[in-house]
Amino acid sequence: MPDAYLTDRWRGILVVTLGTGGFGLLARRPSLLLVAALGVVFAAYPRVSSPPEPSLRLERRVSDDSPTHGEPFEVTTTVRNVGDAWIPDLRTVDGLPPALSVVEGTPRHGTALRPGEAASFSYVVEARRGQHRFDPATVVARDVTGGHEVELEIDAETETAVDCASSVPRAPLRAQTTADTGRIAADHGGTGTEFYQTRAYRRGDAIGRVDWNRYAQTGDLTTVEFRAERAATVVLVVDARPAAYRGSKDEPHAVAYSVAAARELVDTMLANRNRVGVAGFGRDVPWLSPGTGRDHRVRAQDLLSRHATFQSRPPTGSVPDIDEQAAQLRARLPDDAQVIVFSPLLDDDLPETIRLLDSRGHAVSVTSPDVTGSDGPGETLVAIERDDRLRRLRAAGIPVVDWSPERSLAATLLDTPGVLDG
Repeated sequence: MPDAYLTDRWRGILVVTLGTGGFGLLARRPSLLLVAALGVVFAAYPRVSSPPEPSLRLERRVSDDSPTHGEPFEVTTTVRNVGDAWIPDLRTVDGLPPALSVVEGTPRHGTALRPGEAASFSYVVEARRGQHRFDPATVVARDVTGGHEVELEIDAETETAVDCASSVPRAPLRAQTTADTGRIAADHGGTGTEFYQTRAYRRGDAIGRVDWNRYAQTGDLTTVEFRAERAATVVLVVDARPAAYRGSKDEPHAVAYSVAAARELVDTMLANRNRVGVAGFGRDVPWLSPGTGRDHRVRAQDLLSRHATFQSRPPTGSVPDIDEQAAQLRARLPDDAQVIVFSPLLDDDLPETIRLLDSRGHAVSVTSPDVTGSDGPGETLVAIERDDRLRRLRAAGIPVVDWSPERSLAATLLDTPGVLDG
């Protein structure tokens, strides 16, 4: 529903008009009285006329809907007057996602539109990791006098989104696995590709597993065993509490980075035959039970992209206590599930929750985007406190991937010791 306002644009003119009319009466100057009469007409017009009722259509195109991190792409927005009335003053502010920044041009445009006319404007945006959906554009229309103003939001007929994701070859998994075949190396022999050991031949062993070279040399029949590869049940938990909505100046906040990382790992782990679920802490506890398959991947990506808990803007009201949310999560977790938590670790509440989950038999690992800075004592203190939380989690046997978003998550995981190929 459009919001209509009186701008009081002519209030100052009315004061001048009354003064001019009074002076014209005293000086007996008809010309001044005529000017005063015209001023009264302009000042009174907004009070007796109706506000404009614009009928508009918005179209938006992006030059690349899957750019790489840091790559610029162009956005072109077109506003069309599909009504029957002339709009003499139309101002548009495009709905740029909060995590993206303009590097050339402007997402604002002013014009006048006759019925059937359209106006387009373009600007260039720098891509950031994650999926970014454009918000509705905000439009302000004024009548010919500027006395009436109508503000409304217009969404594009087709949703506009850019997906700046990269392939992640590895996942920060631990050794807690299921009996299903996957990509995680187990500490026993079985079906796999990595050599594990040789043992004495047993009746029924596959001929292809016999070490014929050794038999030729010693006459002993031995069987080659490979390290078994197992799948895991994994739940990805994104920290979207108010404390996590922190970021460096002109950079995305940690929740945006965490959601982007979770989306990338969903694809990797499902491709490696793991069962994957999604949850979060924030406005509430969103939940998708662990599963596999193409349809499950779509559901997981949709939850991370659209659920209110993972919105790009922080919650404005109060959120449930972290202990209450953690209890809900524990009640839903399968017994054999391990957990990957995505959090900047900027408060002491979540590390305690992580240690509790780990002590309850759910192997937990953490991927932590570093959004701290060093500009001033306050920023330095925040960084020192975060480093201390990482150190204490590692001391408790919980692996932590310290991720600087300036690098890709894939490169960070490849350089992190102990990350399993899961």
